[in-house]
Amino acid sequence: MQHTLVAVFDNRSDAQKAMDDLLAGGFNRSDVRLSEGGAQAGTTAAGSELREDESIGESIKNFFSDLFGSDRGDRMEQYSEAISRGNYVLTVTAPNEPEVERAADLVERYGPIDIDEHASGWAAGSTAGSSAGAMRTGSQSSSSSAPASMQSGQGSMQSGQGSVQGSTGSSMQYAKTESEAIPVVQEELKVGKREVQRGGVRIFSHVVETPVDESVNLREEHVTVQRRAIDKMVDPAEVPAFQEKSFEMRETAEEAVVNKSARIVEEVVIGKEVTSHEEHIKDTLRRTEVEVEQLSGGTTNDDDYYRSHWNSNYASAGKPYDEYAPAYRYGSDMRRSELYRGRPFEDVETDLRSDWSRTHPGSTWENFKAAVRHGWDRITS
Repeated sequence: MQHTLVAVFDNRSDAQKAMDDLLAGGFNRSDVRLSEGGAQAGTTAAGSELREDESIGESIKNFFSDLFGSDRGDRMEQYSEAISRGNYVLTVTAPNEPEVERAADLVERYGPIDIDEHASGWAAGSTAGSSAGAMRTGSQSSSSSAPASMQSGQGSMQSGQGSVQGSTGSSMQYAKTESEAIPVVQEELKVGKREVQRGGVRIFSHVVETPVDESVNLREEHVTVQRRAIDKMVDPAEVPAFQEKSFEMRETAEEAVVNKSARIVEEVVIGKEVTSHEEHIKDTLRRTEVEVEQLSGGTTNDDDYYRSHWNSNYASAGKPYDEYAPAYRYGSDMRRSELYRGRPFEDVETDLRSDWSRTHPGSTWENFKAAVRHGWDRITS
């Protein structure tokens, strides 16, 4: 089912840049339309002219009638009023919800105006533009929901959720139905164990040669021959004379003989020794906390309360209540902001003074400080 996104811009440059980004992001030219206000009301992004028999007002009315279908009501009147006041309305049609959300992310970069806030100003006869008081959700909020100035829907249906943003950059979202479920998320810690390599031992065996020096005593024999002179008569009967004889006497000697033998003199034994130890794990677990804040009875009651306070304290000074009302609202809005939650007024006064001077030029802080403080204390109490 098709979805249509509608965004309103107060200047041509931002609207054109947003349209160029949509086309560069893959959206078809035929699905993107830029309706211009003022003298060019009724023209489209393709530059087509109005039919000769169709007036500017009829073109705007027919365009938003096709867009909103039977659900036209106040919303169609707001966008028609935006066109007639010279604003620029950019529409893009997408085939599904993820695509229309992607289109919203692209368009939000260029600061579409808050149509609801401007519509209330038009109803009061104001020509509120993109002043410091106007809320531009696209430039300060990363919320993926369509802001009040951008409405998306299925076919002719509009999105029921808007985003209203204050000057502090925080946003408030309103539930689509009478009840809204807010999940509370909490992390759990699970500790396990796994086997990892911590090192080990590798053993090598190699041969080492060591020189040795030993002494051994060797015996040798030597034959000696001696001749001795003898003068003695030989009895022929006892000793045969003149016979040939021979004798041998051999010499012996010792020589060194080397022999090697291997012996086991030591052994190296390797094994594993298992030990265990207890390790204390420290970590941080996250969980979401849902805070419930009681709101006041309504804008009307707050306005009556502040008007009564103005009448008792400032009416005699001659300045009208309309000059003090923004200060009362500013104090209550800042007290609700997450940026200042739980902090006393004295600690944040410097920041509030700086932000007030930026968002309310021409309104001296010292003149409205007491009203801001009263709005702050009303929320605190």
